[in-house]
Amino acid sequence: MLNLRNHFVLVFRALSLYLLSLPTLTSLGLLGALAAAGLAPATALAQQTAGSASGAPPVAYASVSELNGILTQLKQTATAIQADLEKMRIEKWKTDASTKRQTQANVDSIHRNLQSALPEIITQVNNSPEDLAASFKLYRNLDALYDVFGSVVESAGAFGTKDDFQSLSNDMTGLESARRAMGERMQKLAGAKEDELTRLRAQVKTLSAAPPPPPKKIIVDDNEPAPKKPAKKKTTKPGTTPKPSTPTNPPTTPSPSPSN
Repeated sequence: MLNLRNHFVLVFRALSLYLLSLPTLTSLGLLGALAAAGLAPATALAQQTAGSASGAPPVAYASVSELNGILTQLKQTATAIQADLEKMRIEKWKTDASTKRQTQANVDSIHRNLQSALPEIITQVNNSPEDLAASFKLYRNLDALYDVFGSVVESAGAFGTKDDFQSLSNDMTGLESARRAMGERMQKLAGAKEDELTRLRAQVKTLSAAPPPPPKKIIVDDNEPAPKKPAKKKTTKPGTTPKPSTPTNPPTTPSPSPSN
């Protein structure tokens, strides 16, 4: 039974790494089922799940190489966007003041994102290349950035110079490429983790259904004689002298012989 529990602990530690990345209640249901099966108490399951988060599983070289390619392209595009936005002269556009103010506000928002939010998220993804939560955070940021930047590009095409519009259009293409690549990577990561989770669930189910080993039999021999008690020795108290033993038959004195 001890070997079975040790095997289960190893499987559970690997399984808990994937349970942390799932946004649904499926993982909670599995944890409850394991606790109900008596394989581990609920508090121990929670502690093991929290402790497993401190160590990350090894990442394949192909996955890291793919991520580095996406992030390199994204960094280059972010640098180009900031440089091209600095060249624009929105105040000279032939349009109303409201459109100019809205476009300038969008440009300022893009600058803040590219200088602060985006680098921080990229660092998080670099530290955990296959973390679905960090990857989704980056994709969501790129999606919002794409929408705001697209509005600026459209305004530049309508009211700005031809050179500004051409430069921003090229940046838009690079941003869209990075966003699409990140979305495809997330889809592959989610599929791989789902397959691994299915395999681990099957292993846990197999371990749960395995019959426990038969209990050991202890045989007691009732015919075995009881051990003899040791004889007690007499001891004399300190300060007392032992009494002399008296003979059972006192010596007889010879009778005097008759005088002649």
